[in-house]
This record gives sequence, C-alpha cells and structure tokens, in this order.
Amino acid sequence: MRSTSGFTPRIRPVPPGKTAILSALDVGTSKVVCLIARLDPIENSDVLSGRTHRMRILGIGHQRSRGIKGGTVIDLAEAEKAIRLAVDSAERMAGVQVASALVNISGGRIGSHHFQGRVALNRRNVEEGDITRVIEVASAHAQDGGRSILHALPVGYALDGAMGIQEPKGMVGDALGVDMHIVSCDPLAAHNLMLAVERGHLAVEALVATPYASALSTLCDDEAELGSVVIDIGGGTTSMAVFHQGHLVHADTIAIGGNYITLDIARGLSMRLDDAEKLKNRFASCIETEADSRDILSIRQVGEGDQDLNHSMPLGHLTRIVRPRVEETIEFVRERLDKAGFRIARGQHVLLTGGTAQLGGLTDLTKRIFGTQTRLARPVGVQGLPEAAKSPAFASAVGLLVYPQVAGKEFYDAGRRSALRMTGTGGYFARMGQWLRDSF
Repeated sequence: MRSTSGFTPRIRPVPPGKTAILSALDVGTSKVVCLIARLDPIENSDVLSGRTHRMRILGIGHQRSRGIKGGTVIDLAEAEKAIRLAVDSAERMAGVQVASALVNISGGRIGSHHFQGRVALNRRNVEEGDITRVIEVASAHAQDGGRSILHALPVGYALDGAMGIQEPKGMVGDALGVDMHIVSCDPLAAHNLMLAVERGHLAVEALVATPYASALSTLCDDEAELGSVVIDIGGGTTSMAVFHQGHLVHADTIAIGGNYITLDIARGLSMRLDDAEKLKNRFASCIETEADSRDILSIRQVGEGDQDLNHSMPLGHLTRIVRPRVEETIEFVRERLDKAGFRIARGQHVLLTGGTAQLGGLTDLTKRIFGTQTRLARPVGVQGLPEAAKSPAFASAVGLLVYPQVAGKEFYDAGRRSALRMTGTGGYFARMGQWLRDSF
C-alpha cells in the first residue's frame, strides 16, 4: 500500500521545446471536469509568468460530482463513477485515451508552513549542489509533521544574513540559507482521492492544491508581484492563495461554499434543492437594489403530500436570504488571512474565481469588505474552450494544465520523482496492464 505521508506524486516540467498532450482532472464537490489539451512550445510570456507552452483544449468532459463532500471523498464508488463519466466524455471528444492525469485537491485541511534551512559554504562560491543541499535540509523539517506535501517552493535565499536573494548561484559566502514554503494536506484525504482516480485505472501524475491551480490560470505577473489573493469559491469549499513578489506564500481552504447558499435558499423558501440551485444561478445576488422590491419571482415550493405549489415573491426576499451567508464567507476568509499574517493592504488585488464567484454583486461586496481592488477572474491563455467553459468555474481545471509548465520551481524528493507520462501514450492497454498488475 502507498505511504500516506511525505511527498505526493511529483511531475517533471514539460520540456520547453517539446509538444505534449496532458489531461487535467478537477474533482470538486459540485462538479468533475476532465480537460485533455495539447501544449505547443512558445516563447515565454511577458504577462503570464512561466507559460512556456500554448494550451489548446482537445476534449472536455463535465459531470455532476458524486461521493465528494467539502472537497473530500466520502464514497469511493460514487466518486469513481463521476470521474469515469467525465474522462470518457473528454476522451470521445479528443479522440485519445487517457492513461494518467493531473488532479487537484480541495479538501484535507490544506495549509501552509514556512521552514528554513542553512548549510556551510566556508567562503566559497555557491554551486548547484549547495542549493540542492539547503533545500533538502529545509524540506526534511517539513516531513516531520506527518502531513502529505503537495508543494515545496523556495521563496528566497539568504547569504551570510543578507535576505531576499533570488539566485545565489555563483555568489561567495560562509553560509547559505533558504526560506521554503510548504503546502500540505491531510494524508488520508490525499490517499482516498488518489484511490478514487486510480480505481478508474488512471495514474495520478501529481496532486495540485486547488487554490494554487486557480491562481496559475488567472493571475498576471503584475498582480503576483505587487501582492494578490486569489479566492476560489466552489460548491463545497472556499480556498485562498496569497502571492507576494511573484511567489506563492500562503494557501488555505475552508469547508464552506456555494452549496451552503443553496441550502439556505431551500430552507428559507421551502424549495427542493435542485430548484433552489437553479434559482440561485439565475437570480441570486448579494447586493439589494431598488428594483428588487418591484421585480417578482415565481417559484415552486414543496407543499403537503409532496405536491409542489406555485408562489410569488419580490426578488429582494431572495437577496436577503443570500447576503448573510455570502458576507459570512468573505468575512471568514478575511479573518483567516489576518490570523495567518496576510492582511490585504490597499494597492493589492483580490481575485474571485470558482463557480460561486459569478454570484451577482459578489465582487462589489468583497471590495467593500477588503477595501481594495477586486475583480472576477477567468482562466486566461487557453484556446479551444467552449463558451460555457470560459468562466471562473473552470479556473482550477485550466490551472492544472499550467502547472507542469512551472513545476520546475519546486523541490522534488529525488526518490519519488516520476517521468511525465503524457496522456496520449498508453491509453486503454496501459490501463488494462495496470488493472492486471493491481489485481494479480
């Protein structure tokens, strides 16, 4: 059985000059999305940091999620079924068969920690081996906590106490230090998610924290450099990624999302959950206007004997149900960031993404709470997405395709490094071989 702690599966960067076919699997609480894309080499982008390839979507599969609650697998069989359906749809559209995928993780109490490492140099030039050694020292501390490490990112180096060095190679000093940002999660949550994917005879190329994936597809260089927080509000979770001077410096997730708004509407208006979800998506807003008292909605309520009843009400009544829950969620995010020492200041940006981010008035409400620039963020730098998928709801899925282009920034445990499998290699026969090995 696979170890449930230490580093999760790693992926090597896509070679800058080579074409690759990759598969991304966004396993969320409300939906499962599979994207199959071709990555063609390009010159580095001046606006989108680390983009070495042009991404073109070949196939997309989209299914209602099953067996997932709060970003965590609670029913392996149901989760496997939803994953299979999404992958099959994407395969048919792309005309290729998927052997492996990059997978995001939203549950498992994603958290951030910073560790420092230090090695002696004895007044000589810093060599590549010294950088590797100091990173290994810092990363070794991170593995003592019994958590599964998703990302190990060097934030900056220090040479004889001089901080903020980005590239120490070739410099001279007595001691080299590094500040490592470690993003980790509960090992059992990671293990169960990987089981759900692998039961569909798919190999997991890498597990990527959802807030990091969403940020990779939506942030531009200036925002990452000046300081920004990307808030991904999904169906069952809300996650945060904080960037400073171009680096991911904090990640966090809370088990609150758009499904809570749906539940509030269903309870407050005595509606079925499916009807409440449709009402939320079509009419809900968290900012009340003068017109809300004049606009009348016709809704279906659950009556006695399971008979639905038609009912009319002002739009403002729906807003008064939705707004408290949305305010609570954004305030909770702000408190979590403040507690972690990442208070958002004026001049920094807040980006809202995820399916629930499209709620009417949410951008204005968030701007009011944080007191800084706020925008709705959609995935950028990808071609071939259907119009319906060019929305914040697909930010994390697209970000998974960006991840192999920037994976070289991370530290990899040499004993767990894996080759890039690519989606188009293997396919059905590779999966059958894996199934035989697993079964016998």
